[in-house]
Amino acid sequence: MSITFDFTGRTVVVTGGARGIGRALSDCFAAAGATLAVADVDAEALAEVTVDHPDAIPLEIDVSDAASVAAGIDDVVARTGRLDVVVNNAGILRDRVVWKLTDDDWQAVLGVHLTGTFNMTRAAIPTMREQQYGRIVNVTSYTGLHGNVGQANYAAAKAGIIGFTRTTAKELARFGITVNAISPNAETDMVASIPADKRAELEAQIPIGRFSSPAEAAPAVAFLASAEAGYVTGVVLPVDGGLSI
Repeated sequence: MSITFDFTGRTVVVTGGARGIGRALSDCFAAAGATLAVADVDAEALAEVTVDHPDAIPLEIDVSDAASVAAGIDDVVARTGRLDVVVNNAGILRDRVVWKLTDDDWQAVLGVHLTGTFNMTRAAIPTMREQQYGRIVNVTSYTGLHGNVGQANYAAAKAGIIGFTRTTAKELARFGITVNAISPNAETDMVASIPADKRAELEAQIPIGRFSSPAEAAPAVAFLASAEAGYVTGVVLPVDGGLSI
């Protein structure tokens, strides 16, 4: 894939950056010259990323834990002197119909997706405000707008991210910080866990007829994270093969 955006001199943090879409984003930003920090709870997967990108900063953090996030962001700023882009991609699934959801199922999914997005954004703001420059890109989902059986916790979290994106876009615009989101439909470990019959039903609804590869989400994120996208904020960009039409 040809990378056209230049992130040389920019510090970029990608959460959930060691697997799936996050790994594709990490590869994309590294190829585009960014000073890359990869945040993930999976130490083994982080080690694999640093084999391919030895200059990347590995951050073994839990995005649902505010103290862990604050320490990770402080580490990145101390090492690089700045913070230009945060991509809030980390996510998990705990799928059950609502009457079978446990408190832990609910809290864990909202904690990683929604609280994690809040924690990372809040921690990034002081440095970005001081710079008068920043790009925050959040990962939401079609499910956040339309729902899906067995995913009340996930849908609530992703819908919350949309509201959070639009609100913070309004709050941060005057500081030169944009906040946008993508709504991808990519082939990830989460998709792989879907039963074959349900997956076939989902693919039949996609005009392009397939899930994307994780790498196909990367150019959209790179655009929203670029200096060139400075007049784009509060947008939720579908990268879903036409599913949202």
